[in-house]
Amino acid sequence: MSNLMPKSDSFNARARGTSHIDFKTATTGVAAKAMRNEISRIVSTVEDPATKKAFDTEMQSFFYLFTRYLSERAKSQDLDWDRIKSPAEEQIVPYANLVAPKDSSNLNKLAVLKVNGGLGTSMGMTGAKSALEVKDDMTFLDLTVRQIEHLNTTNRVDVPLILMTSFNTHDDTLRIIKKYANQQLRITTFNQSRYPRILKESLLPCPKRADDDKKNWYPPGHGDLYNALLHSGVLDQLLAEGKEYLFVSNSDNLGAVVDEKILQHMIESQAEFLMEVTDKTKADVKGGTLIDYDVRKFKIFNTNNLWVNLKALKHIMEHDGMELDIIINPKMTDDGQGVIQLETAAGAAIKHFRNAHGINVPRKRFLPVKSCSDLLLIKSDIYSLSHGQLVINEQRMFETTPVIKLGDHFKKIQQFQKRFKKIPKIIELDHLTVTGDVYFGRNVTLRGTVIGMGSMLPPAPIDLRLFTVVANEGQRIDIPDGCILENRLLSGNLNMIEL
Repeated sequence: MSNLMPKSDSFNARARGTSHIDFKTATTGVAAKAMRNEISRIVSTVEDPATKKAFDTEMQSFFYLFTRYLSERAKSQDLDWDRIKSPAEEQIVPYANLVAPKDSSNLNKLAVLKVNGGLGTSMGMTGAKSALEVKDDMTFLDLTVRQIEHLNTTNRVDVPLILMTSFNTHDDTLRIIKKYANQQLRITTFNQSRYPRILKESLLPCPKRADDDKKNWYPPGHGDLYNALLHSGVLDQLLAEGKEYLFVSNSDNLGAVVDEKILQHMIESQAEFLMEVTDKTKADVKGGTLIDYDVRKFKIFNTNNLWVNLKALKHIMEHDGMELDIIINPKMTDDGQGVIQLETAAGAAIKHFRNAHGINVPRKRFLPVKSCSDLLLIKSDIYSLSHGQLVINEQRMFETTPVIKLGDHFKKIQQFQKRFKKIPKIIELDHLTVTGDVYFGRNVTLRGTVIGMGSMLPPAPIDLRLFTVVANEGQRIDIPDGCILENRLLSGNLNMIEL
């Protein structure tokens, strides 16, 4: 681990500061040295030589990220939101301008990668989120496999599926993919990096040994994709197979299917990197954006659907390296200690590639399941499945999907499943807000705007003039089997008010 410290004097110069030395700057060098010593000690706990070498490489990558964090922390340069803007129009190509290829031969140059490291803890899950059944008894992974198998058999091509797992999901994923052994699809899995959590006060690593408890480690975000592809050997494997392009997306984005128009555009425009963006709505609260320093308002949303030229990626990783913006993710341990996780986002790599730009895609290419509200929409009659792909119901009269906001009683998947005997019919629904203790019977139909209140607190978007009855704490709503609700507000004692 002697080469953990940056070789040049630039790190020391940054640690000393420029015009003056403040407290943070003065402690940067001390913190780096202390971390280096701790990391070296952790690496020494690995006995197997091959394992030790791989772990050492991983820890060097972590330490480099840590020194960058220290340097940026010492500079104390906060993001200037007044200067950050959405990109110029010429940097974004409308999807409508793309043309379909004459044949599907270019698909043989493509591989598909799903970021599959998430646990779905926000929905109360403990295993791999991609194992959650989301539609017609099929999981995220089932749907992805069916999509790509259909693509391969229909076009007589060989598009492999790559799954980037984390130490949290790797064993689960290996167990799950055994059932796909007879499918017309090659599946490769590899693990993304495992970095030590950092104690906020001391800036020292939480783990004491390489085999320390899982809770002391973390997967460092999907920006780790490029490092992990290189060090796992998967990047070289894909290039050796003649693959030139990689389509990357999150495993929980059910709209992220292979699009031949986008692949064709990438080839014709000689873009080394494409980011799919979509128009932003008020419902979007998470996600990055293409950033430029010339315009004033955010109008687009990063879907995290990315298209990468593999030869260009190989060149960048081996020659220039890739410095992605650091995301500081504060957490709290079970015993109340503050820790930080240093993470990166895959989309930030756009600045390293030539002719990189965005494609403004239809909203249907961004259908993530981040909450039980999202899950209700996907499970409903709004969508059907065609070869693993979600298709909006032809009977839906509106272009947009309903806005669904389920309260805290529906936050965990177990609660969600208990509170719906059967998923309601919502083909004519505009807006559903449910707060408090509410249960839905079988064959319930919801139309227009329906609001269910099982507690005293009204949901924020509701006009308080609508409330003539305020439910008491502890009351619940049971919506009977076969009930049809259209433009209704339901209070805790099942009084109904027409909206």
